[in-house]
Amino acid sequence: MLRQLIGQVQELWELSGPHTLDRDERWYILDFGKSTMEHDFCNFIEGKSGPLKMVEAHKSPPTKKSRRGKSREKGDIMEQQIWKDLPEDLIDAVVARLPIATFFQLRVVCSRWNSLITSASFSQHYAEIPQSYPWFYTTTTYANVNIRAMYDPSLKKWYYSSIPSLPACMTFFPVASAGGLICFVDISQRNFYVCNPLTLSFKELPSLPVKAWMNVAVGMVLNGRTADCGYKIVWLDENGNHQVYDSLQNTWRQPGNFPPSIKLPLSLNFRSQTVSIDSTIYFMCVNPGGVLSYDVVTGTWRQFLIPYPEHLTNHVLAVSGDQVLLVGLLSKNAATCVCVWELQKMTLLWKEVDRMPNIWCLDFYGKHVKMTCLGNRRLLMLSIVTSGRSRRICCMHHIVTYNISRREWQRIPDCKNPRGKRKLWITCGTTFDPFPTALA
Repeated sequence: MLRQLIGQVQELWELSGPHTLDRDERWYILDFGKSTMEHDFCNFIEGKSGPLKMVEAHKSPPTKKSRRGKSREKGDIMEQQIWKDLPEDLIDAVVARLPIATFFQLRVVCSRWNSLITSASFSQHYAEIPQSYPWFYTTTTYANVNIRAMYDPSLKKWYYSSIPSLPACMTFFPVASAGGLICFVDISQRNFYVCNPLTLSFKELPSLPVKAWMNVAVGMVLNGRTADCGYKIVWLDENGNHQVYDSLQNTWRQPGNFPPSIKLPLSLNFRSQTVSIDSTIYFMCVNPGGVLSYDVVTGTWRQFLIPYPEHLTNHVLAVSGDQVLLVGLLSKNAATCVCVWELQKMTLLWKEVDRMPNIWCLDFYGKHVKMTCLGNRRLLMLSIVTSGRSRRICCMHHIVTYNISRREWQRIPDCKNPRGKRKLWITCGTTFDPFPTALA
């Protein structure tokens, strides 16, 4: 019955025709329906007040006429009383199961559905639904301008995002995420920001009580199941200096001294983003190879010395469920391949579990290969650049995803400049769970 209701909600959107909201209300629209399947422009629109540019909604989003709509002209009209009699809690449960793009389209139908984004009932229902795929938030620089884009793997679409509250500087990058929120860092100004890229809920964090820092690793975890319970951000540098930000108290603090059993300075792999399992954050070490973990609840640091496979480069940590993984380029002689290893909990050794299809790896033969991981949780996004050893061979850029649980490799559409349609080379990114009710 629930599937039937979800289908009817989608049909109701197609049947509803033009809808507008009262101009006195504040509202957002995430416009997912105005362009092609491969490249959509992501427009964030707010009403009369707030931090975003005001855009009046004089017309409704375009709608496609369905078979149901054609039959409506013949007198087959959906009984509206059915929806009026449904409990609001049941409607929340139905709408929470719709695709995220459909949810944002439905918000323009009526004030009731527009207010779902601040509804505790809807937030609870949405949190209880397992999310099949995370999204990716990426940044790249083109003509000295930062271009930010989001990728929805379920629809295979790119959405180009603009967050007016964020600085437009080139040293501004996403470094961690949790519960639908992304943590950004501005290296030049040494500032941290937290934002929900879907709704533009935004916060600038207090300044760090540290005078100077260069190479740092950042991790982020939730206090509970959702961002409503608060979150913590951990900052760590190579000298063992660390700070923990608590969103509920809105302060940074150093919970204790770094344990003397761990040798300093730390040789962290700053190219690899951290991963987290429950309340524990894992940092990647280079020399000696291994993993450094920190439990934000107990304040406990632990170091695991784990040798890496031979001939490994561009390696990063990843996570799926409670399993820590290693992803990297395995190069020997002129052959290069992308491989995946799992950390065996009993032996604390890396065991190879998968590698990229051989026919794809043939494209790397005899070439210089560089890999950047743009997302390392459940679903990986890998940006791979190949260049020939001779100047006659030009550089090539590939973006692929890897589903850890299904062990599936897939090429995805190129991310292109929204103005010139030129292919963009993505340089930085992170994974995040699309959560429309998460507040920074």
